[in-house]
Amino acid sequence: MEIKRLDDYRWEIPATGAMRVPGLVFADAELIKEIHRDGSLKQVANVAQLPGIIGHSLAMPDIHQGYGFPIGGVAAFDFEEGIISPGGVGYDINCGVRLMTSALSVSDLKPYLTVLIERLYKDIPSGLGSTGPLKLSKAEIKKVLTNGAGWAVKNGFGEPGDLNHSEEGGAMEGADPEVLSERALERGLKQLGTLGSGNHFLELDRVDEIFDEKAAQAFGLFKDQVTVLIHSGSRGLGYQVCDDFLKTMMKAVNQEELALPDRQLACAFIQSKPGRKYFAAMAAAANYAWANRQVIMHWTRESFEKTLGLGPRDLRMNLVYDVAHNIAKKERHEVDGREQWVCVHRKGATRAFPPTHPDIPADYRHVGQPVLIPGDMGRSSFVLAGAAGAMEESFGSSCHGAGRVLSRTAARKKAKGRSIYGELEQQGIVVRFSGRDTLAEEMPEAYKDVTRVVEVVHQAGLARKVARLKPLGLIKG
Repeated sequence: MEIKRLDDYRWEIPATGAMRVPGLVFADAELIKEIHRDGSLKQVANVAQLPGIIGHSLAMPDIHQGYGFPIGGVAAFDFEEGIISPGGVGYDINCGVRLMTSALSVSDLKPYLTVLIERLYKDIPSGLGSTGPLKLSKAEIKKVLTNGAGWAVKNGFGEPGDLNHSEEGGAMEGADPEVLSERALERGLKQLGTLGSGNHFLELDRVDEIFDEKAAQAFGLFKDQVTVLIHSGSRGLGYQVCDDFLKTMMKAVNQEELALPDRQLACAFIQSKPGRKYFAAMAAAANYAWANRQVIMHWTRESFEKTLGLGPRDLRMNLVYDVAHNIAKKERHEVDGREQWVCVHRKGATRAFPPTHPDIPADYRHVGQPVLIPGDMGRSSFVLAGAAGAMEESFGSSCHGAGRVLSRTAARKKAKGRSIYGELEQQGIVVRFSGRDTLAEEMPEAYKDVTRVVEVVHQAGLARKVARLKPLGLIKG
């Protein structure tokens, strides 16, 4: 496949064959070598063949091969004439991350760190198929699917102010619980407030370095501060929605006689009946994920209070922001000099709206939307702020993490005979986990160096660096 270097951080896949638009990959010279090792660039070219695609088929520097669409891929489609695809959202609908600050410095936490991690591991259900203490009726879960994090706050899991610091206010419009299958609803009944497994985690960090004092101050960040990152999604409910609608979309593909380069790109026109039903189901699953992270955050606050014997006023555990990683959204963007409605698919990508954008909280509007980029268990994570370049080139999007370089199977093979737990412990990082295989799959070497990935989006002008976080301890499924 031909790929042209445009500058130090941009590479173009020219539109050839059935491609309707070119591909645009954000990467440096080292990262592009790693990206070439899997099939993700081919997937970028495949996405460029879908009806109604606008601008470029985009790839962030954390790109790697996924189901149909690459993970780390962004694609916008005309909202009237374009398609929507479950593979462009992913199985874990609205997998995402939220960041909390605290009033604690590292020295305040150190004496309690191990005990706190133990308590968090006890209080936050984690692991494959885990269920929690919340048992919802089907009538109640439909309220969750409609109201998202607002349901959680209304039922005592958090503060009203939390909603102001969440993408979409923690609930996406257009959700319709009635289009979900009985199986999807069943899978969601006992999993609200659970972390899950795979790459999901709850991590305590310290603010290691500040790059942008003005933005850090706006976000409430200071040097050596203790913060909390929570990474989880819509659990079995979201997985089932994706699985159900992939079958629906294949029927739509056959009926419309769409020529797809890959069956995993199954899709339907957004304005068709199956397209509208999927959008409504996806929005409902996204709302479940926002409620899930809200409940986990509430229990995290309680774990801190019980362990340190401090109240909410002393701990001041505030939500900085919550961002979605796997979602398709109706947004207004400028295309060829005029504004139009588009359906932006972000699969393993994060919204990164710049300063003054009306859809970000008023108290962040002078610096830009917080962009949260988790790294891996052993190195670092980053907080960035959305920049003007994202609106000009990536439909207001940035990368979502470091991106894998090893498959889960390859990571387990590389970890054989080693103690990943012991290696993290030697670095002073306290870890509690449910599955030894999961810990091996998520070993730091399984991921790209997040510092390099973040530097690309910073230098390309998609988002600018605000702060670096270093892990102190975490729980994993």
